[in-house]
Amino acid sequence: MPRSALVRAFVASLSGTALEWYDFAIYNVAAAVVLGPLFFPSSEPLTATLLAFSTYAVGYLSRPLGGFLFGRLGDKIGRKRVLVTTLLITGVATLLIGLLPTHAAIGPAAGVLLVLLRFAQGVGLGGEWGGAVLLSSEYGDPRQRGFWASAAQIGPPAGNLMANGVLAVLGVALSDAAFMSWGWRVAFLLSAVLVIFGLWIRVKLEETPVFKAIQARGDRPSAPISEVFRTQTRPLVAAVLCRVGPDVLYALHTVFVLTYLTTQLGLPRNVGLVAVLIASGFQLFLMPLAGWLSDKVNRRGLYAVAAVLGAVWPFVLFPLIDTKSWPLIVVGVVVGLGFHAFMYGPQAAFIAEQFTERLRYTGSSLAYTLAGVIGGAIAPLLFTALLAGFGTWVVVGLYVTVACVVTLVGLWLGRDPQPEEELQPLSSTFNVVSR
Repeated sequence: MPRSALVRAFVASLSGTALEWYDFAIYNVAAAVVLGPLFFPSSEPLTATLLAFSTYAVGYLSRPLGGFLFGRLGDKIGRKRVLVTTLLITGVATLLIGLLPTHAAIGPAAGVLLVLLRFAQGVGLGGEWGGAVLLSSEYGDPRQRGFWASAAQIGPPAGNLMANGVLAVLGVALSDAAFMSWGWRVAFLLSAVLVIFGLWIRVKLEETPVFKAIQARGDRPSAPISEVFRTQTRPLVAAVLCRVGPDVLYALHTVFVLTYLTTQLGLPRNVGLVAVLIASGFQLFLMPLAGWLSDKVNRRGLYAVAAVLGAVWPFVLFPLIDTKSWPLIVVGVVVGLGFHAFMYGPQAAFIAEQFTERLRYTGSSLAYTLAGVIGGAIAPLLFTALLAGFGTWVVVGLYVTVACVVTLVGLWLGRDPQPEEELQPLSSTFNVVSR
């Protein structure tokens, strides 16, 4: 496969996923600092935050629907067509959130509409990840899958970087009143421009060589969902569990830390936003590095070491941020998301390798979305509830530790890559396609 085709696939996977995660991350940040008071007003700030995070969870709970629907289609009709659709769904939903009247204008209907649009965001993203992973990794050598598949993994920090950057600039440029009135909408409305760019990249890309090969063999599954549950049970369980720890660790550093800094420590909003911004910048380089390194060493072993470090880090993170020292806050978030990067970077390749080629879109999408429900969806809600109920961050740290132990169980259940098994049948099928 020409290297130029690999690079185009890498950029298409990265750019599309980054744009979708920009949409999702804009909401994540806004949920912590804006959406509670505007759409779920309450005399208790903590109550408003819980309600805003409830709509955050909806975006995760709707992901399995996207995973079921688009994962199935991705194995039946191809990766490219599905990925264009998922980008449109998420982009339009985000644009409409930016235009949505608040509770002051239309009452409780504002919160209902926000939940529905958040649901649509989750559906689009639920079908996005599995295809984005395959879009880049199926163009490359299976022995280098860790690096090429990391393109989809760079999307979240890239999107988070853009989202936090936009909100940080708006927060500095505008007064609090202007930001709460209309400034936050600008970040959502910008997604229209980003979606157009993403569509331009993806429409020009060809279908992946692996899917073309499956078509040539006449081996497309007729009922991929039932086949995954029937024949790929252990791989699916392993892939689901291995995601829980990284999801919870990510929610801790990019969502809950913002709330903790503002509501518990009384620090300005931009303190947390800038810390996340810096950490996301580091992740842009750490994730492909981790993916590349996982091709050189045992992928599961690298993932497991990062999970162990992630399990203990909250007990260092909170003492650092409790100092209210901005440099120490930045160090805490950067190191924590660094451990996340060394789990998340190899994760795409590890999950894809658990499933056979003809079921990879379905299996990967189901694993990604189902794990999101038990990991990232409920994490901010539990963080907030645990802190309110116990009055200490220690229980929050214990929750993260348990989540990372669940990830270690998933890694134990999973299998190491077998790239040599894939190369010979794939190359012979490519010869059929070329003729």
